[in-house]
Amino acid sequence: MWESGSGAVLDGIAALQASGLDGFQYDVIDVAQPANNRRHRVKRVRAHYYKTMPPVVQGGVPRVRPDHASLHAAQWASTDRMAALILVLVVGQRIVRPEQLLATFRTLRRCTRRRIIAGVLQDICDGVRSLGELDFARLCRRHGLPPPSRQTLRVLPSGRAYLDVCWDDLDLIIEIDGGHHFEALSPMLDALRQNELVLTRGAVLRIPVLGLRLQEARFMDQVVRAHEAATQRAA
Repeated sequence: MWESGSGAVLDGIAALQASGLDGFQYDVIDVAQPANNRRHRVKRVRAHYYKTMPPVVQGGVPRVRPDHASLHAAQWASTDRMAALILVLVVGQRIVRPEQLLATFRTLRRCTRRRIIAGVLQDICDGVRSLGELDFARLCRRHGLPPPSRQTLRVLPSGRAYLDVCWDDLDLIIEIDGGHHFEALSPMLDALRQNELVLTRGAVLRIPVLGLRLQEARFMDQVVRAHEAATQRAA
């Protein structure tokens, strides 16, 4: 950053990592710099020049404020999916509040991937906290299902539980399992939680995130059939 020129601050993923982002590796260091200031080329550094600099965090390593850095990183990502992952991570790790991210997005005059980012932010503000839930929200729309509730609190005999996705009026619950669900004691805890849900109320379907990538049609067919069956029971 210091080698890039006067007034340079970290931007994009580099700024987010300085603000605490974990679990995301990126080879290029993005820096923001005033357009008229002295500049130098630095290996593995990608400079972005601004006539008006974005807001900067006060204190610590000079860096762009996380809400702006998140939106910059999403626009500079190599794929739409990477852009979505960045936005999900910064909210899930509490680096940026979802409402703050959405408010900043609405102030942008220019934005590449505007449609993609707008859709992802809307899903995040509706309660999505993992990429699996984000994918599932889109798949529901694609398959003609009504929007489900997300991260719903349910009080069980064993304690409180937050449900990934559910249709409360139909007692139908969908659990989206990321990689951490298969580590250490997680399978046992997931089984206990699912059993409590089935015993107390409703049907539960489990979908591994990998399943949404490789067997989308088969898993969503099960969800559609379960929704139809639950609707018939409710009638």
